[in-house]
Amino acid sequence: MPFLALSGFLSRFADFDLQGFLMTILVLSVSLSFHELAHGWVAYKLGDDTASLQGRLTLNPLAHLDPIGSLVFIVSSLNFGRGIGWAKPVPINPARFDRKITMKKGIMLTSLAGPTANLLLATGSAILLYLVLTAGLLAKNPESQVVTIFLRLFERMYFANITLAVFNLLPVPPLDGYKVFGAILPNRIYYSLMQIERYIGLVFLVLVMLGGSILSTIISVVAWPFNQVILTPINWIFNQLWQAVGLV
Repeated sequence: MPFLALSGFLSRFADFDLQGFLMTILVLSVSLSFHELAHGWVAYKLGDDTASLQGRLTLNPLAHLDPIGSLVFIVSSLNFGRGIGWAKPVPINPARFDRKITMKKGIMLTSLAGPTANLLLATGSAILLYLVLTAGLLAKNPESQVVTIFLRLFERMYFANITLAVFNLLPVPPLDGYKVFGAILPNRIYYSLMQIERYIGLVFLVLVMLGGSILSTIISVVAWPFNQVILTPINWIFNQLWQAVGLV
């Protein structure tokens, strides 16, 4: 009986995708680190060196990754195909921003930096994906193992960064979108929201942990225009190139 129980447990790992898991770890490390670095870099450019002094202006994932947020990213990537997670927040001190801008504007700019960085990384990943596919077509072997591995990697990198950008733009605490949303609200409403943002954040965290499929659907809908803006022109350019050189 113990042997049967052990066999049942091990059978869950029979179809484990090691390659996909390792790709997810790589995508996690690059995407979240790039996101947090962008927050700190913009804050530094605005006069706040808090993140710099704490060693956060780096792409080293050890400086940024949060254990729970990383675990959620891995699980959601493997179960739903979309990586939803978070890293350790970059410390920002609005009081140290350049006096040429208001604190609210500085907070908005630093908050937008992370999602913007993910959108740039998604765009770069899409271009690399098409370049790899072009190389495969030129070699007359677009289904080779090497081409397939890189296509899979850049596809994961693209969708992970689109998801992270959209997820972080949701106007819910403690996400970046909430800080952007708060920066454009009248002070009276903003300070009222601050009094209950902890409770809103807890409810949202429960939704992330237990309602992954619902959240994934919401993100898919919100991500649609971003996919159109990024993928449509890239797809058109490469199709024109392939037709010009007779690859299709």
